[in-house]
Amino acid sequence: MLNDTAPDPLEQEGIAPSDHPYAVLKNANYLRYLLGRFIASIGGQMLAVAVGWELYEKTGSALKLGYVGLTQMIPMIGLTLLAGHVADNYSRKLVFFVSEVIIALSCLGLAAASYLHWPLAYTYLFLFTAGSARTFLWPASSSLLPAIVPRKYFAQAVTWNSSSFQLSSVAGPALGGLLIALTKKPSVVYVLGFVTAITCGLLVASLSVVEREIVKEKLSMKSLLSGFSFVFKTRLLLGTITLDLFAVLLGGATTLLPAFAKDVLGVGPGGLGWLQGALPLGSFCMALFMAHRKPMQKAGRALFIAVGVFGLATIGFGFSKTFLLSFICLAVCGAADNISIVVRHTLVQLLTPDDKRGRVSAVNSLFIGTSNELGGFESGLVAEYFGLATAVVAGGIGTILVAIVIAGVWPEVRKYGSLTSDSK
Repeated sequence: MLNDTAPDPLEQEGIAPSDHPYAVLKNANYLRYLLGRFIASIGGQMLAVAVGWELYEKTGSALKLGYVGLTQMIPMIGLTLLAGHVADNYSRKLVFFVSEVIIALSCLGLAAASYLHWPLAYTYLFLFTAGSARTFLWPASSSLLPAIVPRKYFAQAVTWNSSSFQLSSVAGPALGGLLIALTKKPSVVYVLGFVTAITCGLLVASLSVVEREIVKEKLSMKSLLSGFSFVFKTRLLLGTITLDLFAVLLGGATTLLPAFAKDVLGVGPGGLGWLQGALPLGSFCMALFMAHRKPMQKAGRALFIAVGVFGLATIGFGFSKTFLLSFICLAVCGAADNISIVVRHTLVQLLTPDDKRGRVSAVNSLFIGTSNELGGFESGLVAEYFGLATAVVAGGIGTILVAIVIAGVWPEVRKYGSLTSDSK
C-alpha cells in the first residue's frame, strides 16, 4: 500500500537497499529531512534534561517530574485526531514547519520562566504548548517520508531515522547536562532549543518534493475516526501498536532518572546526562548493526524477543546500585527498543494507503506518545508511594507479561516475516 511516489536516484545504478546500507543517504531531500530531525532532536533531548533537573532541584518531588509527562500527554489525547486530519488534508511540509515554529517559541517561554523565576505553572504551560505542536508535527513528519523515499528504501530510511534520533539522544542529554553543570542556568539550554527547532523547520521547508494531490475531506467525526477504524480493522497493526504501547507504559524508567541520579547513584547533572544518553546509545548501536544487515526476515519473532529483553534490562536497572551497571542496563533497553521502533514504523507506512497515512500515523503517535507520558506519570506516582526501585522493577515484570499475552492474542504479529514488502 506504500506508493513509489518519491524519486529514486539509484535506480539507474541498479543498487538495491540490501546491497548498500547507505543507499538511501544519496537522496538529497532525505538528507535534509534527516539533518533537520537530527538537529531538532538534539535540542529536544537537551530540553528534557534541563526541565527534569530544574524541577527536581526546585521541588525534590518525583511526582512533579511525573506531571511533566501528564502535561504533554493531555494535548496528545485532545488533539491527535485533528492532527491526523490536518496532515491528510493540508501540506504536510507546511504543517511540519509551523509546528516547529511553535515549539521554538515555547522554548523561549521556558527560558523566560526559568531566568525570571516565574511560578512552576508557567513551565507546565509552555510544555503543554510544545506538546500540542508536537501532536501536529508527528503525523505530518511520518506521512511526509514516503514522498521523499522510494518504497524499496523505506525500511532502510526508518532505520537511519532511528539511528540519527538515537545519536542525537546520546549527544543531547550529555550536552544538556554539561551546560547545566557549567552555567547553572537551564535557561541557556532552553534558548538552544529555540535555535534547533527553527533550524529544523527551515531545513524541512527547503525540501523540493512533489506533494500529493490533496482531495480535502470535510471535517467530520467519521473523517477524524478513520485512522482508528483502519488500525482496528488491521489486526497486524493493532497487535504491533498495542505491544509497543504497553511495553513503553510499563517499562519506562527515564522519567525517574533525575531521582535515580541524585538519590540512588549519587551523581550530578553530568551523570544524569550520561544516564539519559545510555538508552539512545544502545539504540544507536543496534540501528547501525541493523543498517548493515539485510532487512529482517522474521520481524515478528525479533519484535517479541526484543520486548522480553527490554523488560529484563528494566528489572536489572531497578535493582542496580552502581552507575556502570545502571548505564549498561539502560543501553540494553535502548538496543531492544530500536528493533520495536523499526518494525512498528515500517509496518504503519507499508500497510496504510496514502490518503489515510496522516490519520493512521496520528493514531500511532497517540498510542505511543501517550504511553510515554502516561508511563512517566505512572512511574512518578508509584515511586512517590512505593519507592523508586519498586516502580521500575514492577514495570519490567509487567512488560514481559504483556508480551506473553499479546503473543497469544495476536499470533499474526509473532509470525510476521520480511519488512521489505507488505506481505507476510
